[in-house]
Amino acid sequence: MCISWTLQKWNSYWRLLQVENTNSSISKMSFRSIEQLLRRNSKTKISQSIATGIHDQKEEKSVQSLRESLLASNQLPEKFDDYHVLLRFLRMRGFDVLKAKATFLNMLKWREDFAVDAIAKDFKVEEYDALKRCYPHGFHGVDKFGRPLYIERIGLVDLNKLMQVMSIDRYVKYHISEQEKTISLRYPACSLAAKKHISSTTAILDVKGLGMNNFSKAAREMFIEIQKIDSNYYPETLNQLYIINAGSGFRALWKVLKAFMEARTLAKIQVLGTNYLSTILQTIEPSNLPDFLGGTCTCSATGGCLLQDKGPWTDTRIIHASEEPSARHVDPTSGKKRTLGMLLEDNKVRDEMSENIQQNPVNEQIFGKIQELEDCAVQTKEVLETLICKQKELAIHILQLRKLLGDEAHAEKKQE
Repeated sequence: MCISWTLQKWNSYWRLLQVENTNSSISKMSFRSIEQLLRRNSKTKISQSIATGIHDQKEEKSVQSLRESLLASNQLPEKFDDYHVLLRFLRMRGFDVLKAKATFLNMLKWREDFAVDAIAKDFKVEEYDALKRCYPHGFHGVDKFGRPLYIERIGLVDLNKLMQVMSIDRYVKYHISEQEKTISLRYPACSLAAKKHISSTTAILDVKGLGMNNFSKAAREMFIEIQKIDSNYYPETLNQLYIINAGSGFRALWKVLKAFMEARTLAKIQVLGTNYLSTILQTIEPSNLPDFLGGTCTCSATGGCLLQDKGPWTDTRIIHASEEPSARHVDPTSGKKRTLGMLLEDNKVRDEMSENIQQNPVNEQIFGKIQELEDCAVQTKEVLETLICKQKELAIHILQLRKLLGDEAHAEKKQE
């Protein structure tokens, strides 16, 4: 954090107060116009940063170029007219706008050919319980940053039973429906809970007992298909993958699997042996890590840690916030209002807020301004404390140098 940033923040607040104070006729304004004024000036940067994150200027220019190119050819559906969606495709293609556009259009074609919207809306998993028993996997809380935590115990998969329970075609559709749920519900809910933009997942893959011998042709085909879908159509949604309990059998298999993966994906993967705990605890709190992986969570009341889809997306307050019609923002790239489910005012996800504040939009915005100013005050205090520490350190160094200079002068006099 730098002093100039803090001063800029205070200047912006001061200018805002001046604008509001000059509105002497505010009592004559309609309730709606007062609300619009507050929303225009104070739809708090906290809420906006949850939705949009912090934009890099160079990235923003690339996103704008890609967006303009897609709009010019009438190939940007409103659903995907989103800064972070376009940014993911640009990152995938090294910010080459033409390549990113081609990949984006391939994604749209795949979604149409595969009827992805229908899968997301209508696909039902009647085999859910049986699937979980023969293939232990699921979301379980969040990492320290607030990202969804996904866990698979692939070494325990009973592939024969899995193929009996669910065909490869149905499993692929199930995987797509889960990806759609993650983007449309899990990421927005995590963004609200963490009060910052979340758009990627941290994953743990437990491969204990997995090797060349029990990784059949059917399993390889399913892995390749899933990898293709995730890499091509849901790019840049993996933050980090920890592959744990990797023995010699899996390491031999890994050499084969790596051939089907892109370098950008491989860079996010760590292959760990049995001494993995200290590494993953740097990213994940023990309370969000199941006990069978060395954490403290048991989820005994819900039938096990991988059965309940635990996370902010199951919090009723956050779900309510994500569905509110007022949970809309103006996307800085498109200039359009859209419901993202991650935007609602902070008071909707804070226990300490009173019912009066929740019901009054003006109070909501005033509370948001208070929170923003309080945050800035805390940050300013931190900056000042840091500067005071630096000042003390400099004073000590100056005294030491003066002493050294005095010692040298005294030594020279003695030599004379």
